[in-house]
Amino acid sequence: MTPADVASPATLVWAVRLLFVQAASLVLLTAYLVALDLTDAGELGVAISLTVLAALGAGVVFLIARALARRSARARGPAIVVQLFLIASGGFLLNVGPAWAGALLMGFGAVVGALCLLPPTTKALGLN
Repeated sequence: MTPADVASPATLVWAVRLLFVQAASLVLLTAYLVALDLTDAGELGVAISLTVLAALGAGVVFLIARALARRSARARGPAIVVQLFLIASGGFLLNVGPAWAGALLMGFGAVVGALCLLPPTTKALGLN
């Protein structure tokens, strides 16, 4: 029996859903950055670079979520790395930015990372 023959566990389904939420959030961030670039870009090179990186991040997270939805075992590692970056960003915000946003990012990253590592997800991806 292959992993595709088994119904997707709730842990995998929710991990994929939350990864798609992260991708959508990065798309919204990219749109906001484009608006800032067009209206008030202090240092144009830096502003455009940040906007391009946000757009690339949105695309990468979307591709990871899609691969995980298709039960690609190779997508779990990158999904966890994305969550580690989210947790690190949250830690940065705890120190210098709004602490509530940092705590929210850290919690969100920890939940998605845990969902990717739980035994039902591991079994569904054929990594047992």
